[in-house]
Amino acid sequence: MQRLRAIFAAALSVTLATGPLLGAPTATALGTVITAEHAHVGDASASVGTTVYGGDRLSTEQQGNVQIRAGAARLLLLSASSAMVNDNAGAPSANLLSGTATFSTGNAHAFTLYASTAAIRAQSDAPTVGQVTYLNAKELLVSSKHGPLAVTVDGETQTIEDGKAYHVYLDPDTAAQGPSGAGGKGGSPLKAGRSRFLIVVASITAIATFIAVSEALESPSRP
Repeated sequence: MQRLRAIFAAALSVTLATGPLLGAPTATALGTVITAEHAHVGDASASVGTTVYGGDRLSTEQQGNVQIRAGAARLLLLSASSAMVNDNAGAPSANLLSGTATFSTGNAHAFTLYASTAAIRAQSDAPTVGQVTYLNAKELLVSSKHGPLAVTVDGETQTIEDGKAYHVYLDPDTAAQGPSGAGGKGGSPLKAGRSRFLIVVASITAIATFIAVSEALESPSRP
């Protein structure tokens, strides 16, 4: 009987020791770093081949950049930028916290970029390249190099046409004050349905800058 009790006690101790490990949630691998310079994943330096997990924070220093491949999408952070990557209903996503991010997708559900209260994604299943600059919590610069983009705020969606750049005002009252940066004067506000947000044509300078960035992202020399 004492021997039987000893066996039960040993089995119980093993169960208690391994139980937390077996029951603990495991981080999901979201993508892989394919280019990196003066960049970080969390507190660690980013390098080519580094695995990125849901919940990781990507950041770049001045003159830095980092690009990840995640399924049918790529995400490039430019200098002095940061974003939190995650899994959104089985598809990669990122929340842009500062700076500028360029993304490319193979279909409309491949990737979503969040910035403040806006969600930006490809409007169709055709290959799409877009760029978002976080100016402040109420203003973004959203540009398309290839394919239209859908910008959604509180259930309302507006379209960024192929090859166009727009200031997106998440508070319509701020539109009258004009752009706060990243491209000089803009055009007139476009009608935005229930006026949950406004989009205003951005300057040609912002478009030219975006084209240069997205061409680098799509270059065949990139892994």
